[in-house]
Amino acid sequence: MQDAFAAAVERWPIDGVPANPRAWLISTGRFKAIDRLRKTRRESSEDLDTIADAPVDPPDIIDDRLRLIFTCCHPALNPDAQVAMTLREVCGLTTEQVAAAFLTTAPTLAQRIVRAKTKIRDARIPYEVPERADLPDRLATVLHVVYLVFNQGYFTRPDLAAEAIRLGRLLVELLPEPETIALLALMLLHDARRATRVSPGGELIPLEEQDRSQWNHAQIAEGVALVHRAFETRRAGPYALQAAIAAVHAEAPSSPATDWTEIVGLYDVLLRLEPSPVIALNRAAAIAMRDGPERGLALIDAILESGDLENYHLAHGAGADLLRRMGRKAEARAAYERSLEHAPEEPARRLIQRRLQEL
Repeated sequence: MQDAFAAAVERWPIDGVPANPRAWLISTGRFKAIDRLRKTRRESSEDLDTIADAPVDPPDIIDDRLRLIFTCCHPALNPDAQVAMTLREVCGLTTEQVAAAFLTTAPTLAQRIVRAKTKIRDARIPYEVPERADLPDRLATVLHVVYLVFNQGYFTRPDLAAEAIRLGRLLVELLPEPETIALLALMLLHDARRATRVSPGGELIPLEEQDRSQWNHAQIAEGVALVHRAFETRRAGPYALQAAIAAVHAEAPSSPATDWTEIVGLYDVLLRLEPSPVIALNRAAAIAMRDGPERGLALIDAILESGDLENYHLAHGAGADLLRRMGRKAEARAAYERSLEHAPEEPARRLIQRRLQEL
C-alpha cells in the first residue's frame, strides 16, 4: 500500500484524481505486491527467473475496476450482499446511496455489508480474480452493480454514469450476452436525455416537459440498434424489456404521441418475468397515460396499501401527479408532502416543492 500511495502522489497531479480513489489504490497496491513477489522469486531462483521471463497470457478482464467488481461478486455470498458490498467498497458509493438503491435504511444496509465481510473472513473466501469459465456465473450480479452505479450517477454524478457506460461497453466486448447488450442499450437511451433532465436552477424536469430536440439522437440510435440486437437472439430478459420501453419513449416525437399501449404490453411481460413493486408502479403510470388517471391511481393506491413502497418518494409522487390531473388538490397536496418527506435528492425535492406551490 505504501507503493500505491507513492504512485498516487506521482500520477494524480498529472492524470487527475480517479473517480474512485479507493478502488485505484486497492488495485494498484495489489499489482505492486504481485510485482514485488515476482522480483523476489527471480532473485532467489534461477529457475523461477526463467519462468518469470516467459510470455504470460493477458488477463481475460483487462480493466482494473471491472476485475475488482467480478472479484467481489463471489457466488458464495448472498446476491444482495455481493451488490451492496461491491457498490460500497469498489464503486465508492456511500452507505446512504447504496441503501437508497435497495429501498432500505442505511443501518440495515451497513449490517448487510458487515455480515458479508464476516462470511468472507469465516469461510476463508479467497480474494482472487475468477477464471474465464467462472465469469458467466457472476455476470447477472455484475450487471446489477453496473446498472445501480449508472442510476446513482444519472441523478447526481455524471462521472459515475459515464463510468457505468464505459464498463457496459467492456462487458459487451467480454461477454456479449443478450442482457449485457441490453443493459448497455438501456444506459445509453436514458443517458441520451441527460441534458434536458434538470433545469439551470437545479430542478428535475419530468419526461413530458423535456425538450426532445436536445436529446442525444446519435446515442438514441445506438441504443435502439442494441435493443434490436438483443431481441434478435430470442433470449431477451428484463434488461432487454426495460431497454425496449426506453426506446419507445426515445423515438416518440412527444409525450402524447408515445405508444402507451406498447409500453403497457412490455411492462406486462416484464412484471411476469421479474415481479417487483417498482415495475408495478411504472406499469400503473403507463396505464394512467393509456386509460386515464383514475385507472392508474387505483393501481398505485393498491401498491401503497401493500406497504412495499411506503418510503419510496416516486410512488407518492406518481399518485400526487394523478390526483393533480384529476383536480383533487387537497389530496394531491398531502401526497406531494409525503413524497417530499422521502425524496433523497435535491433536484427531485425542488420539483415537488414547485408542484406544491402550483397547487
